[in-house]
Amino acid sequence: MVDQLPNLGREKEMLEAMGMSSIDDLFADLPESVRMLEDLPLRPPQSEEGIIADAKRLLGANVALGDRVSFLGAGLNRNYVPASVFQLITRGEFLTSYTPYQPEVSQGMLQAMWEFQTLISELVGLEISNLSVYDSSTAAAEALTCSVRIHNRKAEQKDTVYISELVPPARMSVIHNYTQGAGINLKSLKHNDDGTLDLESLAEAAGSCGVYVEQPNPIGVLDGGLVRVKEIIGENTAFIVGVAPVSLGVIEAPGNYGADIVVGEGQALGSPITYGGPLYGIFACTKAYLRQMPGRIVGKSIDVDGKVAFCLTLSTREQHIRRHRATSNICTNETLIALMGAMHMALLGPEGLEKLAYRNLAACQLGKAKLSEIDSIKIPHMNSSHYNEFVIELPGSAADCIEYLDSHGVVGGYDLGNWYQDKKNWLLVSFSDQTQASEIELLAAHLAVWAASQLQEVLV
Repeated sequence: MVDQLPNLGREKEMLEAMGMSSIDDLFADLPESVRMLEDLPLRPPQSEEGIIADAKRLLGANVALGDRVSFLGAGLNRNYVPASVFQLITRGEFLTSYTPYQPEVSQGMLQAMWEFQTLISELVGLEISNLSVYDSSTAAAEALTCSVRIHNRKAEQKDTVYISELVPPARMSVIHNYTQGAGINLKSLKHNDDGTLDLESLAEAAGSCGVYVEQPNPIGVLDGGLVRVKEIIGENTAFIVGVAPVSLGVIEAPGNYGADIVVGEGQALGSPITYGGPLYGIFACTKAYLRQMPGRIVGKSIDVDGKVAFCLTLSTREQHIRRHRATSNICTNETLIALMGAMHMALLGPEGLEKLAYRNLAACQLGKAKLSEIDSIKIPHMNSSHYNEFVIELPGSAADCIEYLDSHGVVGGYDLGNWYQDKKNWLLVSFSDQTQASEIELLAAHLAVWAASQLQEVLV
């Protein structure tokens, strides 16, 4: 226990300097409900063989997502990543390169970073991209704080940003953490029954510092109304769009319909789904936001001998410039994972990316057509457009349905009751280039049986 730790002289001296008498005082702000008061439940010392045997036993309980029929998405997608990406990224020049954001980084690594930036810029239709941030949530939060730094002086609604009401709680939590200390006000944008943005609600955001929406949105709807957003909110309000990068193989780039900042989760490009990461967030913007964007940028220049040279052009983090001038406390980026994305994009090329996006789209349309045949299941946004996922409304709890499907070897989707309290019977089903027609048939068959059993219980 904490109070049983030896009260060493140096420890006591540090506590006194902070006006505290014990280690317990230091952790007084932690709620008691989350404190660990007993000893850690660790085994006694083991031999090396025993540790390895235990590790194998524990790891053996895991089931790889690729080993199950899966319709789980909700932000992460299992698109196929060419084997050559993994072969290239394990080369020592990439894999063992320590702190590849420091000034002494090699020309080869700098060029690879520059290529990543260029590919992202072309993909989203904006002039500038940084080297990535942690994930899509930190990218969204950084974009909103960036918009306040740029627009607050002229904004009619100072320190205020508007965010789609559909944004998942986990992302909202990160946004809240970033904005609460800065005194930024968060307001919601309403959506229509068909899942599209309520443009009348959007009109209230004109004169604020920024507006954040996602395309496709968190319930899978592609919203054609977003092409009018910039026109409604005006030039003095930042238009921020969160994207699924692969979808841009078939969907218009946000920069082409007025987006000032584009962010998103890059995982589907280059990285398989793993338990919690690593991920990488993309962040691109127009020149007006360049000096206030987070992270760092690699530039292409000419050295003293007239040869092409790459260098860190912009580094706005605390380790590189005076702390009070830093735009963000992000102190690294996801270089290795971002380079996997660059390799994936380079291997695909424009036509390959378009084909990958169409495969996602086709699987989704096939799934939508098949599940709509089940009379006991509704598709709330049937007449809306979708890219690779959509919502089905069940005659019972989505959590119960997922449990039933799991018992039959199918990962059924995401329970939207976790996001929206009044949607306990909404299930978000996702499709990708890895989804087979036979798997969709299997899902439909199991859903039909489960839904029928729910209706039978009601009748009884």
